[in-house]
Amino acid sequence: MQHLNDIPVKNTLPGFSGKMVHGDSSSLVFWDIKQGGISPEHHHPHEQITYIVEGQLEMIIGGEKYLLTPGYVHVIPSNVPHSAVALTDCRIIDSFSPARDDYR
Repeated sequence: MQHLNDIPVKNTLPGFSGKMVHGDSSSLVFWDIKQGGISPEHHHPHEQITYIVEGQLEMIIGGEKYLLTPGYVHVIPSNVPHSAVALTDCRIIDSFSPARDDYR
């Protein structure tokens, strides 16, 4: 058991800082993203579920553009290309399955 405040922050991209929790078969990431932060188009074998806590995040998922605002959730299937731009400062939660060993 851990308190979120005790989990170290990892900076993965400019403007992206996350607190990462890993189980055997899944990962949960609490992101703080600065306005203007960009996650270039990429894909991975993990299914990803993105939940917007605060802010506005523009995502292109499988060639479709989405504006995600607080309360929205989106499932990104395995290996689907996606990218993101933070239109404002954002707080989001990402769930990944299987676990993101590259984030450990």
